[in-house]
Amino acid sequence: MENDTAAELGGHKHHHKHSPNSDKMKSTLTSRLNRIEGQIRGIKGMIEKDAYCDDVLNQIASVQSALNGVGKLLLEEHMKSCVVEKIQEGDPHIINELLVTINKLMK
Repeated sequence: MENDTAAELGGHKHHHKHSPNSDKMKSTLTSRLNRIEGQIRGIKGMIEKDAYCDDVLNQIASVQSALNGVGKLLLEEHMKSCVVEKIQEGDPHIINELLVTINKLMK
């Protein structure tokens, strides 16, 4: 069963059709973010305990990599669902919106 929901994002109204994969994706993303949150707490603890800077920097690099992975996963899902849907609806703005988002992720 599909449900239409709308969310106001950046002045644009987006409709999303939820499929059985949506709950699985939400669970996957939440799980990854929980791990990242734990890593960040660990980094904070390392700094508070005056850990060796190189060790802290390596942990920061690990968190950045993990967060990039979450972004890639969400971008892929967004392109396969929301972007395809908007293209099929003839939305002329979706490609520019996607390019802006990709440029932000690549910084």
